[in-house]
Amino acid sequence: MAFDRYLRRGYFVFFAVLVVIAAIELAISAWLTSRYHEHHNYLSTTERDRVHFLLFCSIWSTILSPILPTLLLLESAIFLTGIAANVIFLFLSWLFWLSGAAAITESLGGGLNCNFGYVYCGQLNALEAFAWIEWVLLTLGFTIVLVLALRAIQRGEGYNGRLFL
Repeated sequence: MAFDRYLRRGYFVFFAVLVVIAAIELAISAWLTSRYHEHHNYLSTTERDRVHFLLFCSIWSTILSPILPTLLLLESAIFLTGIAANVIFLFLSWLFWLSGAAAITESLGGGLNCNFGYVYCGQLNALEAFAWIEWVLLTLGFTIVLVLALRAIQRGEGYNGRLFL
């Protein structure tokens, strides 16, 4: 099907964008973590811990997101590129990023007003924004994979079926 060709291309673009946004988040959260450990000038320990959790989320996405498209491209480990593997990975990633984005948003009160002279105000606001961007991307990707999963199940391939024809 011609539609599957576009889906396959979109799959690789989706994961590439996911990795780029996660790498930006990784840079910001790692920098904040290093500043917090060096200067101990965080607003609260909850803020510090939530930045650490977003560091974990960004490492998770930066390292693990390229694996599924690479395996699909190499056409190896079919069980790792099937529907179940994609659904599980995207759901876990979606859950991590939702938790991290909501936690940092709550910690910052929805965002900081940089006119009050908060330390690392711009970086914290960027951290929050990129966390929500990553979550929105994962929501879209997870929804599309669920639709593809339903389509594969209707074809009779089950949960280890292929995403694309």
